[in-house]
Amino acid sequence: MTNPMRPAMPGLPTKPQGWPVGSYDTYEQAQRAVDYLSDNEFQVEKITIVGVDLMQVEKVLGRLTWGKVVGGGLVSGAWLGLFFGLLVSLFVTNSDIWVPIVYGLIAGMVFGVISTAIPYAATRGQRDFSSTMQLVAGRYDVLCEPDSAERARDMLAKLAL
Repeated sequence: MTNPMRPAMPGLPTKPQGWPVGSYDTYEQAQRAVDYLSDNEFQVEKITIVGVDLMQVEKVLGRLTWGKVVGGGLVSGAWLGLFFGLLVSLFVTNSDIWVPIVYGLIAGMVFGVISTAIPYAATRGQRDFSSTMQLVAGRYDVLCEPDSAERARDMLAKLAL
């Protein structure tokens, strides 16, 4: 049981508080509603936007092959190696500043190929595709502290989305 006189520890998740004053299909609509309240001098510190019915959505981007894995490792490693090579070349006193850049580029490419090939080989064909993940909500509720909820609801009733 929490002590009402002691504030919650920062960083710990807390259940959102307030009364619902609006419900929207997209985050942009909920954001627009809060912006409308702000534009009309409402104390938006009393508002919380809550994503409800959360879903994890994985969008498949394409098939992975050894060529794509090695190529991606080469490119990302080359960029990293080039960066470190350029950084080291700033501190080289002789006239041959290209040596650390070339060594950095080659070392980065080797590191990039190794760091992508080993995890791909470890999957043994169980995940031969690339994808991105997103957390999305089925709807977005706008909550307001009880002392101002009626006013917020009345104001949002005038907003045409």
